[in-house]
Amino acid sequence: MSPFFHRLLLVPLLGLCLSAFGAPLDEPLKPLPPVPQLDPQRVELGRLLFNEPRLSVNGSLSCASCHRLESGGADNKAFSIGFNGLPVAVNTPSVFNASLNFRQFWNGRARTLEDQVFEVVQSPDEMGSNWEHVVRTLSADPAYQTSFGDAYPDGVTLGNVQNALASYERTLISANSRFDQYLQGNTDILTTDEKYGYQRFKEYGCIACHQGVNIGGNMFQKLGVMGDYFKARGTPTESDLGRYLVTRDEEDRHVFKVPSLRNVAVSAPYFHDASAPTLEDAVDVMFKFQLGRIPTAEDKRLIITFLKTLTGEWGGKPL
Repeated sequence: MSPFFHRLLLVPLLGLCLSAFGAPLDEPLKPLPPVPQLDPQRVELGRLLFNEPRLSVNGSLSCASCHRLESGGADNKAFSIGFNGLPVAVNTPSVFNASLNFRQFWNGRARTLEDQVFEVVQSPDEMGSNWEHVVRTLSADPAYQTSFGDAYPDGVTLGNVQNALASYERTLISANSRFDQYLQGNTDILTTDEKYGYQRFKEYGCIACHQGVNIGGNMFQKLGVMGDYFKARGTPTESDLGRYLVTRDEEDRHVFKVPSLRNVAVSAPYFHDASAPTLEDAVDVMFKFQLGRIPTAEDKRLIITFLKTLTGEWGGKPL
């Protein structure tokens, strides 16, 4: 029996460790950790670099162009636009809480945020630059010379650019969602419908893949466990191959990193192919192709109500 179905069988058992609506006893989901205390000079330098269009080859695109913090950490487009004015191959995920994912990118090809930064800058579809050009450009800027010199003994280097950007991204934690407050003991913060929605989320088996501190982002799973998603959708693309593009292992065909559900209500459209424009559409796809189940209309409504409690805050304001 596959690990996926083992998890489904464990779901009802997990419910035995929980009080119905009281304080969580042995909760499979965990609240977000606090923002890590990192070197403030490196974090601030990373913030500047995150908003620096000169990381792209033609000065047209920064990290913030596609990862808009005011828009849930993504850009609300089906496919972000690269430096060349053309859409990229996959939907842009949120940068919020990305540091808590066990891999980066939909196909998990990067193990760390530093690796992710390295790839995006030189991607022919995204920033289209190269690291020699980036280091040379930043080194020629007196302000960056000073900032890097203050933050790093060896000044502007490829590794230090990556480290500064990753340091800043590690501070992008969308804390204090209503669900996090519930997990921390404030059980009155959720309505009865939201609590029922969380129960349904567990009972139907959603939690088999969407679990842990990031409510996802910690495992790979095939898209289309209980049906051929790609045949139903049609128009196959290379990016649909998922992790197969990394490993060339047939078992990894159509396998993707399970996305985090944190802030899911403000991060439409959904999936690597942006095929689900609304949260309702995304839930329908998950039930049909991942769970092989048909929820009642009421249960679907309750689950969506619960998912909306996962929206956190940034800068003291809701996302």
